[in-house]
Amino acid sequence: MKYTEKDHTFVICAYKENPYLENTVSTLLKQSVKSKIMLSTSTPNDHIKSICDKYNIPFVINPTPHLAGDDWNYGYDHADTKLVTLVHQDDLYSKDFLKETLYALNRAQNPLLSFTDYYELKKGKKESRNLLLNIKRVMNYPLSKKMLQSSKWLRKRLLGLGDAICCPSVTFVKEQLGDTIFDTKYKNSCDYKTWVDLADRDGTFVYIPKKLLAHRIYAESATTLNLSENIRQKEDLEILSTLWPRPIAYVINKVYALSEKSNKV
Repeated sequence: MKYTEKDHTFVICAYKENPYLENTVSTLLKQSVKSKIMLSTSTPNDHIKSICDKYNIPFVINPTPHLAGDDWNYGYDHADTKLVTLVHQDDLYSKDFLKETLYALNRAQNPLLSFTDYYELKKGKKESRNLLLNIKRVMNYPLSKKMLQSSKWLRKRLLGLGDAICCPSVTFVKEQLGDTIFDTKYKNSCDYKTWVDLADRDGTFVYIPKKLLAHRIYAESATTLNLSENIRQKEDLEILSTLWPRPIAYVINKVYALSEKSNKV
């Protein structure tokens, strides 16, 4: 069976009154292959409602918010399609994101998820190469090869070097993964912990080495704030320590953290 656009939903995870939300929505509406779009939030407000009304986007409200993983689970669980992409409210998607994703998933054997390459958007300027992006591309490259995508050992070893998977670029095969897949313990690294957990499942991780997402970096973003408060480094160390003896995990975490300076603005 081949996946089509009818099998897919973009779930926008919206929070408070983000100034970039409408730009994100517009990139979903301009996809060369059209699919369902819905929005999920735990902070309903007039700004979100007006955008949903303007573009006729259905939305759901999480009545028991906690951390990001709880909000992601709520939106993900409310999508009724086989494939789900969780959209971060400040990122921009290439018009061929879904087209390329469907193509890659349909070529894969028993896919669990796919994810794409991306570039960063800082103060309106596109940045396609920096130390962090280059490291991530090297780490992800083996998973672009069909013969390696099903290797649990390889996935764990790659994740044991840091989190190279860009969360908003991930499309989940919900019919394989089931509901409520996201970690709800970590404030920042819930996506990283989720990849580590999913890496133990039978199936494939499919990397699409094309820059199909613009990941916005700005001072108010959750990623930048968590880096400034050192939350990510602490949580990543805890996760890495489940993959390596703690002294090794400590060294890897320190080295990887140096490359994340590009996320600070």
